[in-house]
Amino acid sequence: MVKWIVLGVVLLALVILAASVFAVLDRLNGLERAARRLQRRQTEAMKLQQDAVVLEETVAGLQRRAETMQGQLAVIKAGHGTSDGKHSLQKA
Repeated sequence: MVKWIVLGVVLLALVILAASVFAVLDRLNGLERAARRLQRRQTEAMKLQQDAVVLEETVAGLQRRAETMQGQLAVIKAGHGTSDGKHSLQKA
């Protein structure tokens, strides 16, 4: 009789252990999916950061060009003040 009770307790313990293992494995699957999503997001963030650096360099170049154009425009406007219609740099 004691043998059957011990066998029943051991089988019950094995069933509980198996259920626990399956629950943990299921959670590990979810964690693995979350880790893959985080890696994708990290890769996207790094790409966006690189794109931001390129954009910043482009904006700096455009700002330099705008400053050059403003200087040229100031020279052109200054030349229009003469009565002969020539540009101020053409007077020589």
